[in-house]
Amino acid sequence: MYDLIIFLVLLTIGFTFGRIAEKRHFQSIIEREEELRDILTFSERLPPPGFSSARTELVSGNVVISIDYFKRIAAGLRGILGGRVTAYETLLERARREAILRMKEEARVFEATHIVNVKLETASITKGQHNQTGCVEVYAYGTALTPIKQEPEKS
Repeated sequence: MYDLIIFLVLLTIGFTFGRIAEKRHFQSIIEREEELRDILTFSERLPPPGFSSARTELVSGNVVISIDYFKRIAAGLRGILGGRVTAYETLLERARREAILRMKEEARVFEATHIVNVKLETASITKGQHNQTGCVEVYAYGTALTPIKQEPEKS
């Protein structure tokens, strides 16, 4: 009986604090996406027309986000019943958006206006004897383009 009570308490705590943390993180992501919306990202390999004379720099962003207890339980139940595992989908969405934001923040240092050839790498970090997913890592990288300012010609 005590085991069930402890399980329910942990589940409630995990659900409550997990939701609060996730909501705060999404709000932070939305605010930073608004600040960095002027830096355009493309998966295209080549730069857009007009960037023949631009300074290039490799930029990247990396994030590791842990899976909370509630998400792990919800994913386990969904694994039994089948269907979409929305608990993990939101985790991956947060990680992907955060990694892209960190890449854009690095590009901002170089005064870049565009990032081309953007790639995303995803990995799960396992733990425990049953290789349960403990964290998810997303790595975003691309080529930042900074237009070269041309001096006006003197006559």
